[in-house]
Amino acid sequence: VQLVESGGGLVQPGGSLRLSCAVSGLTFSSYVMSWYRQAPGKERELVATINSAGDYTNYKDPVKGRYTISRDNAKNTVYLRMNRLKPEDTAVYYCKVLHLTTAYWGQGTQVTVSS
Repeated sequence: VQLVESGGGLVQPGGSLRLSCAVSGLTFSSYVMSWYRQAPGKERELVATINSAGDYTNYKDPVKGRYTISRDNAKNTVYLRMNRLKPEDTAVYYCKVLHLTTAYWGQGTQVTVSS
């Protein structure tokens, strides 16, 4: 199982980014996908989750109304659209899938929100 994130970068406060996570090695359309983030000196935290069909999503309070998780099962890819970014959104962002009893993570992509 392999997950590869992309799309991070430096953005000014109020700006937007879209992260992508390409997944291989499993039947992508059968799995719940999640995005997490880890800021310096803090624990990794769940940001958003999407079900296998893509018709149910859930968000943690700090990102509700600003972030949108989506997926394209034909492309084996999950996305995270981030709008109205704030400095406190600065973190390494990871996608995750739980396959059987093992959690698989990507390598992460850095998002820095700064003027």
